[in-house]
Amino acid sequence: MTESSTSKLLNGDSCHRTANGKKAARNGFVKNHCLFQQQQQLQKYRRTKEKSQHVSRNAALYNKPFVESFEETPLLVAVLTYMGYGILTIFGYLRDFLRQWKIEKCHIAREREEQKDFVPLYQDFENFYTRNLYMRIRDNWNRPICSVPGARMDLVERVTHDYNWTFEHTGRVIKDVINMGSYNYLGFAENIGTCSDAATKATLQYGVGVNSTRHEMGNLDKHVELENLVARFLGVEASMAFGMGFATNSMNIPALTGKGCLILSDELNHASLVLGARLSGSTIRVFKHNNMQSLEKLLRDAIVHGQPRTHRPWKKILILVEGIYSMEGSIVRLPEVIALKKKYKAYLYLDEAHSIGALGPRARGVVDYFGLDPRDVDIMMGTFTKSFGAAGGYIGGKKELIDYLRTHSHSAVYATSISPPVAQQIITSMKCIMGEDGTNLGRDRLRQLAENTTYFRRRLQESGFIIYGNEDSPVVPLMLYMPAKIGAFGREMLKRNIGTVVVGFPATPIIESRARLCVSAAHTREMLDTALNAISEVGDLLQLKYSRHGRPSPLEEAALFLESQE
Repeated sequence: MTESSTSKLLNGDSCHRTANGKKAARNGFVKNHCLFQQQQQLQKYRRTKEKSQHVSRNAALYNKPFVESFEETPLLVAVLTYMGYGILTIFGYLRDFLRQWKIEKCHIAREREEQKDFVPLYQDFENFYTRNLYMRIRDNWNRPICSVPGARMDLVERVTHDYNWTFEHTGRVIKDVINMGSYNYLGFAENIGTCSDAATKATLQYGVGVNSTRHEMGNLDKHVELENLVARFLGVEASMAFGMGFATNSMNIPALTGKGCLILSDELNHASLVLGARLSGSTIRVFKHNNMQSLEKLLRDAIVHGQPRTHRPWKKILILVEGIYSMEGSIVRLPEVIALKKKYKAYLYLDEAHSIGALGPRARGVVDYFGLDPRDVDIMMGTFTKSFGAAGGYIGGKKELIDYLRTHSHSAVYATSISPPVAQQIITSMKCIMGEDGTNLGRDRLRQLAENTTYFRRRLQESGFIIYGNEDSPVVPLMLYMPAKIGAFGREMLKRNIGTVVVGFPATPIIESRARLCVSAAHTREMLDTALNAISEVGDLLQLKYSRHGRPSPLEEAALFLESQE
């Protein structure tokens, strides 16, 4: 069978050898236009396609089904999205022309006339997107919050009289906004309860600040207790805590690799991982997101060819991946990554910023989720800013690794230690998750998060939205696509007292703008239903229900029409 006939089969056309005098096509096959057979082929192909997208080739490495959904962007929507950005760009250049001739008032920062001969301080072209696209919908970001960012929050109302260049506070407060944007996965962002009481007690005992680094006068017993607890929680020999999650990546990767080393980075890795890799001076090669064939090809080429020009072996090969990718809602294919890492003798750096506390039967992250051995991951990194309701980050691994970082990491040598009440918040919440507080609160919250995630994702899919990611991921990207709908969605949701985060280019691909919704254990079923009803209402208003899953195809609609006419 030729390639063309195969593709026709996959598109639902039932073909067979010519017979009974029928005229054959060039490939020796003829089409059978029976609607019933075409429907069967369509359904069979749809199931096959979905399985090929969701099920890994190395299924034997997984102890549970691994289901992810990335429905393709509808062609018409993609075309209209490109047209929208094109129109905005054209009008942007027109407005820049009017500003240059002082026909339109210019709000952007510019050099004074006497400074024109110097090297330009402000690059007009680099700020083009900010001036002409971002500024139109700037009111959707940086909204001031005046309460605990828990399941509900209070927002300070603000208005603009110059199209989002400046804002004024009205003095009013928008009360009880349902928070669908914070990474409060286990609901520990709260000002009452055990964690809050413990943090208050630590503040009275130690104060708020440390005013020194760990190497000098900033090493408290709370820090030692925290690091020992983290190591026990992760199941590793030792760990080290840092005051900032972003710096945990950006300042520690340069201490681990350098010139003559190779870093293999997922194309959707966080900016902190990208910055750390660049600062290290290592050679960086990027593999396709969660694509093990792409990763293995890079590993194989690195082993075979070695370093450029000299072809010497690489000093070190480090694979950088995340547990949950915060823009996609996808989970790393960790069993396959570990298998490749062992096969090619590479090192593995796992960023569990969003997965620690949110995945796994014991909330130990993606390693626990897949039932793997923590010792198979060379560097385990995570943050305390999501599931633990605090701040900072950690690195866990072998004792030799942690001892090395204590003396070579810029975050350890030069940064101020974690604030004592923050450290106590982490300790208390982590003990709660581990069940060492004498209650079942941690286990109940983890179960509630899993139930809320499954329910929220299922309801959105049933409503006809295209959502990305793994079925167990509490990060739920809802696709908006068109630039005009980014701002419209955020504003309409706030009118209905729902706080959301909308994301567009350049943080996402140009045709994949989205609303990033985050599910929390603190959300009640009533809150989720309220949010889902509002999202569905706004989806109808803005025509956001693009998904074809669960809807009849044109072929099926034709069959139903014929049945109704009989």
